[in-house]
Amino acid sequence: MAEPSVPAPPSTVSRPVSEALLNEKWDRCISNMLIKSTLGLGFGIVFSVLLFRRRAWPAFAGVGFGAGRAYEECNWSLKQASQEMKRKA
Repeated sequence: MAEPSVPAPPSTVSRPVSEALLNEKWDRCISNMLIKSTLGLGFGIVFSVLLFRRRAWPAFAGVGFGAGRAYEECNWSLKQASQEMKRKA
């Protein structure tokens, strides 16, 4: 008997364009949040050591500023993607 030919499964999972775009935006948002928070922490530690006699609040303020800036950029990026999807539809 001849064996039935079974097609090979696709090597990559194809996702809708909107899902791929959303995944890319979230990846960028998370990496942006980590980078900016870390930079804010670094600047806060430097200012804490140099100017504020080793107090903790400049480091926390730096993390807050970095995270806040990353949040705003992420929010803007997701809103732009939403508006582009509405224009295409």
